Amino acid sequence: MHCQSQREAEQLLLALKQRFQECQLELHPEKTQIVCCVVARQRDSGLAKQFDFLGYCFRPRLARSRKGPLFVAFSPAISPSAATRIRQRVRAWRLNRRTGLSLEDIARLVNPIVRGWINDYGAYNRSALYPLLRHIDRHLLQWVKRKFRKKGRYFKRAKAWLGKVAKYRRALFV
Repeated sequence: MHCQSQREAEQLLLALKQRFQECQLELHPEKTQIVCCVVARQRDSGLAKQFDFLGYCFRPRLARSRKGPLFVAFSPAISPSAATRIRQRVRAWRLNRRTGLSLEDIARLVNPIVRGWINDYGAYNRSALYPLLRHIDRHLLQWVKRKFRKKGRYFKRAKAWLGKVAKYRRALFV
């Protein structure tokens, strides 16, 4: 709910609690909070400065206006907990152990899932996904090092090989 003042927000929260009690429900105390979304007022408000909702973290971030200069906006990006779940899922794939698969097989396995993550979490702040995509790249590097033993001894060789594949076969991975 959007309110104009902290007092109005507190009154609304109290009214919601009463209404929920009438329906024999209760608000979760950790998940129900008042957040100040106006960036200029945050210094002195004493309210929470961010909140997580449906895998997004809403907080003040730098944004570029249509005319070009940067300003601070209250906007969403992938939440740290959602990013952790994604990293755990990538780790669970155990790509480095799948040396029997070709690069095309791995691409078929990974692409639909990663494309979904990019579509879901990249809608508002795509650059927040870059660390996750680099995490997937590191797992692919481990796969290259294990699959091709000569490249595996040298991190630079494996990275160069993967870079060439990415350059010449752009459609292979998302």
